[in-house]
Formats: sequence, structure tokens, C-alpha cells
Amino acid sequence: MNTADQAVFEGLKAAIQLEGDGYNFYRMAANSTTDPKGKEVLDMLAREESAHAAFLRAHYNAFLSTGKPDPDAKLPEHSSGSKTHPVFSEKLRESISDAHIEMSVLAIGIQLELNTIKFYQQQSALHDDPVVRSFFLELAEWEQGHYEMLSRQQSALKEDYWAAGGFAPF
Repeated sequence: MNTADQAVFEGLKAAIQLEGDGYNFYRMAANSTTDPKGKEVLDMLAREESAHAAFLRAHYNAFLSTGKPDPDAKLPEHSSGSKTHPVFSEKLRESISDAHIEMSVLAIGIQLELNTIKFYQQQSALHDDPVVRSFFLELAEWEQGHYEMLSRQQSALKEDYWAAGGFAPF
């Protein structure tokens, strides 16, 4: 295996690990919230991370056997809720002072998504193969949608959460 192929191979291994971490985080988060909408959306995020891992595994296995990406590997369509819907129901505001898990899920999820976006953008820039560059950029776009959704929800709840907890900065 030449150096360029080795770099792709290592990038794919790291990407599969990232997606596995995302899947496990969102599954844990879905099991930790009592908000029904939150459970639904976090489960959806876990399924998307699992689909990303399967997509990456297809490329990884193809690289192992042929030294090239899998020409048939495709990411599924974006879920309808992955970019536009809030993570948690409006009912969460009624108990915002106790929404510690949910606010932590948003903060950790945002950081997880930012790290993943950065990794995929770096991987895309690192490789000359247009197929490899393209699928890493496509994954970065997916994770950008997750990031934006989580960020919008955090912004919508942050002021109420701070006020209810008595730690508003001003």
C-alpha cells in the first residue's frame, strides 16, 4: 500500500471511530432525556451516525480489497428532521431549571459535531482522489446540519436555562 492509500485507510479508520462515538453518544443521550421529542430526534441522530459508519466501512473494506473507494457506497437521504426541527419539545421550557442533561447533551453534541466537521474537512483537503475528497466533504455537510440544529436549540433555550438556574451572566 502506497503512502496516499495508507493515509486514506487511516482516515477511514479514524472516521469510523468518530461516527461510532457519535452513535454511542446520541444513543446514551436519547436514553437519558425524559423529553419525548428529544428521544425521537436523538435516536434519529444516532441512526444517521450509524449510517455514516456503514458508508465509511464500505469504503474501508473496498480499500482493503481493491485499494480504491467503493463506487457503489451511498449515504442515505437526509432525515427530514436533521436540519429544521428543534431537538427538544417546547414543553421542556416548563421544566428548564431541571434540564441539565438536555443542556449538556446540546453542548457536548455541538462540540462533537464541530470536531467531526473539522476532521472531515481536513481529510478532504489531504487527499488527491476526487471520490475520497467528495465523500469526506459530503460527510462534513451532514455533520454541519447536525451542528446547526443543535446550536439553534441551544440558543433557543440558553437564556431561559441561565435565568432559571440563577447564573445568567448579567
